[in-house]
Amino acid sequence: MKHLPKHFRQRWRYLAVELETWPDADFDRGDFQRHLWFAAQNLLGDVGSAAVDLSVVRFEQAGPTGTAIIRTRRGEVSQARAVLATLESVDADPVGLRVRGVSGTVRACEEKYLGGRPESTEHDDVAFAGTDRPAVIRAGRVDVHVDDGFIGATQRDLS
Repeated sequence: MKHLPKHFRQRWRYLAVELETWPDADFDRGDFQRHLWFAAQNLLGDVGSAAVDLSVVRFEQAGPTGTAIIRTRRGEVSQARAVLATLESVDADPVGLRVRGVSGTVRACEEKYLGGRPESTEHDDVAFAGTDRPAVIRAGRVDVHVDDGFIGATQRDLS
């Protein structure tokens, strides 16, 4: 079967997305894809989510931070951004998403928006609420491990 001429092929846009979650979050590309589809279906309905056609092309997560490249149809970028804005958790792990940019190819998306070094993390004990507790420190933010999870703090919150 012959390929379609270039002017008949589907045009795609690629969104570079930065993820941030708690250090103990445990989900993978498949979980993220499933929750992305559910968010699209809840916001746009069946027909709208089919028109946007969101797909996770690349997914990397290292501890509390990660990146993803999400493919959508050209002309549906604003709808895709709206879907990403409604996604608040993946498998009961809260997640924060930030769209760093939009590109026409995967390669340009990686080079232009995701080319930086990953954020460094440091594991250390900190004094919080009168006791020493284990924490994950990254770029001025501190995730302090407490009995039932993590609490977000800053350097000024530590005593």
